[in-house]
Amino acid sequence: MGDQPTLCVLGDFAWDVLIRTNSELLRGGDTFGEVVLLPGGSGANVAVWATRCGLPTRFIGKVGRDQMGLLAREDLDREGVAHHLLESGAHATGSVAVFVDHTGERSMVSGHGADFYLLPSELPTNVVAEAAHLHLTAWSLFTDPPRSAARRAATVAKAAGARLSLDPGSFQMIGEMGVEHFLSVTTDLGVDVFLPNKEEAEVLTGQPDPEVACQALAETYAGALIVIKLDADGALVGGPDGSTHVPPRSNKLVDATGAGDSFAGAFLSKLITGADPVRAAEFAVRVAEWVIEHPGARPRPGLALQKIIG
Repeated sequence: MGDQPTLCVLGDFAWDVLIRTNSELLRGGDTFGEVVLLPGGSGANVAVWATRCGLPTRFIGKVGRDQMGLLAREDLDREGVAHHLLESGAHATGSVAVFVDHTGERSMVSGHGADFYLLPSELPTNVVAEAAHLHLTAWSLFTDPPRSAARRAATVAKAAGARLSLDPGSFQMIGEMGVEHFLSVTTDLGVDVFLPNKEEAEVLTGQPDPEVACQALAETYAGALIVIKLDADGALVGGPDGSTHVPPRSNKLVDATGAGDSFAGAFLSKLITGADPVRAAEFAVRVAEWVIEHPGARPRPGLALQKIIG
C-alpha cells in the first residue's frame, strides 16, 4: 500500500445545476436568482475534499463519452485527484438539479447518469486493492447497477486489509429502498466507519435522539466507529460504549450543498493518517462550517480555509 496511507473513493461524479433564489420560490411565477453549473457528485466531492486536506486520493467512477465527461476529467486533474473514470457511450455524464432557497436550505433532483451503470467487470480491482481505505456512498448501493460493483469493491478492499467507510447518503432514498433492504446490503460489508447525518441515523434506527441512534448503529454495524453529522450542531462521534459531541464554532449558513461530503473528506483525511476520531471530527466540523458559508459543494479555497487546513 506504500509508505503513505491512501484513500480510494468509489462513486458518482455529476454536474450540479445550482439554482439559488433570492426570495421564496413563487409557484407558477418568475423569481430572480442565480443559475450556475458546478462539479459535484457525492463520491467525487469526498475525494476532492480529502485531497484538498492533504491526503493522496484516488477516485473511481463512470462518466459519459460526452463534453461533460471531458470536463469531469479536467476538474479532477485540476483538483489533484488521481482518477480512474470509465466511459459510457450509452449514458450521459450524471447531473443533479440543486435548488437552494433564500434561507440556504437545499433540495435535489438526481438523474440516472453514467455513474449509475458501473459494472463489476469494469472495476479496476488493482486500484482498490492498493488503497489503505475505501470509501463508499449509498448512492452506489441504492440500485443495481452500480450496487454489485460497489459490493465487489468492498470485498476486494477488505481482502487486501483496507478499512471501509460508508455514507448512507439520503434518508429519503433509504426510505424508498426500505430500511431492512438497505441494512441487508450494507451490514455485511465490514464497515469500519459509518457517516450518517441526523436524519439518516433516525430513519435507520427509529431513534430521534442522536446519542441513542449512535449506540444502535454501532451495534447494527458490528462495532464500527459511528460519526453522525448534526449540521448546525456539529457532530457526534461514538460507538456502543458512548459518544462525544463535537460542537460547532459558528453557524453562518449560505448554502448547505456538499456540507456532508466536505465533512467526510476532511474527517477521513485526518483519521486515515492517525488522528484521534474526535480530533478528526473537530477538524471536519471546521471545514464543513467554511463550506456552508459559500455557495456550491466545492467552493474555491480561500485564505480562511487554508488557515483551517494548515
